[in-house]
Amino acid sequence: MRLVATDNQDQQIRLARLQKVADLRKRGIEPYPYEFAKTHSSEQIHAEFNYLKADQESGKQASVAGRVMSIRNDGMFVDLHDPKGKIQVFCHKKQLAEDKLELIQSLDLGDIVGIVGNVRRTPRGEITVDATDVQLLSKCLLPLPEKYHGLADRELRYRQRYLDLITNKDSRDVFTKRCLATDTIRKALVDDGFMEVETPMLHPIAGGAIAKPFITRHNALDMDLYLRIAPELYLKRLIVGGLSERVFEINRCFRNEGISTRHNPEFTTIEIYQAYADYNAVIKITENVVTSVAQALHGQLSIEYDGKTLDLSAPWKRRSMTGLIQDQTGVDFLQISGDEEARSCAKNIGVIVDDSFGWGKVIEAVFEEKVEHLLIQPTHVTDLPREISPLSKIHRLDPRLTERFETYINGWEIANGFSELNDPIDQHDRFAEQLKAREAGDGEAHCMDEDFITALEYAMPPCAGLGIGVDRLVMIMTNSLSIRDVIAFPTLRPK
Repeated sequence: MRLVATDNQDQQIRLARLQKVADLRKRGIEPYPYEFAKTHSSEQIHAEFNYLKADQESGKQASVAGRVMSIRNDGMFVDLHDPKGKIQVFCHKKQLAEDKLELIQSLDLGDIVGIVGNVRRTPRGEITVDATDVQLLSKCLLPLPEKYHGLADRELRYRQRYLDLITNKDSRDVFTKRCLATDTIRKALVDDGFMEVETPMLHPIAGGAIAKPFITRHNALDMDLYLRIAPELYLKRLIVGGLSERVFEINRCFRNEGISTRHNPEFTTIEIYQAYADYNAVIKITENVVTSVAQALHGQLSIEYDGKTLDLSAPWKRRSMTGLIQDQTGVDFLQISGDEEARSCAKNIGVIVDDSFGWGKVIEAVFEEKVEHLLIQPTHVTDLPREISPLSKIHRLDPRLTERFETYINGWEIANGFSELNDPIDQHDRFAEQLKAREAGDGEAHCMDEDFITALEYAMPPCAGLGIGVDRLVMIMTNSLSIRDVIAFPTLRPK
């Protein structure tokens, strides 16, 4: 569908600019040409000619391009913006032909133009390109948001991210930092001997996590497929196959669940698997990844988030889930053996639990309500119940628990890892337990994956796995209060 302005004033501006397009073409000027030979970005201009003193000319020519964000003194000064910053352009009849001066008079804010000219520093000290040629590269038909207020409507910023990026430097900075964070994670892992791999996004069985999937249909195969909820089971298959003893994937996952300031149906994680290691090894990897990102973005390990100072210096505190619950409630669930007694204890401390919850799910519910929001400084919550960890090895000291951890910062889970279950018989039994939960109405319970069981029967070495939520990590690192601020195109309800 063709985008048109809905506001009446915007529509009038659009019609006027369309008339300019028609007039330019009558004069033989194409307002949407194919290319422009650009030699310098704004960053390169300022770096290369930084040596110039006030009122000094370089005697060198440059070609620059960008979006017109300011026109001053009747077109004599034009500010171009590109992804790296601003370039001031000086347009004067001494250097420009008459037709080029006329072109400048037809420019509007938002137009993308190319400039060729000599570089100098003005008497006021600003690097400037004295234009000898001007080319319109793309005519902007709709008005930009008002200069000094930018795009203030947050909902519109999410729906029209391109406008947000054009007008809000802070938004550009957030997404630039997101890219730097991803690059830093990748480099840290590659430097540590990990191989980056790719796994499917369309799964015949929704697996690798306890979550509700999106369902799609493959017409040629006449079968339902599921958008990936996690890459875990495919990454483990690669470990079984011996592709590498250390693999990772920066991946998009999809979960058909609620939307909030911390949840988007489509999100990014980094998943990591290391053979011959247990969960203690990936706890250290978690700390290394997060501190590497903090150093890259902030140059230090003390950062501010929503008025709080977070100290990311490793090693981070480690506490068991049941120990943290006991600290806050006085209840030691390790001394409670039965499901009914666990449910009764939860209700006595004000936590509502379903009558179908077993001992492990009760502990999870109590933790989420009584403890989770208190974990502001980085904390590894260890030894989670077996009932809620169908892919984790049983804890070597207590068979009710698993060697699994979740890492919390600012009260949010940002990482999840464990000693991976590699006993195919135990894994089959765990999946069978999950199937019973599905039959009882738990739509998030894990499905049976016979091929994965077969892979394990070919023997997977002892292994540790880790998943880190990239979106939440970037939120913390950029002091962003909503996940929609760090996802370029978040999922939104249609207007």
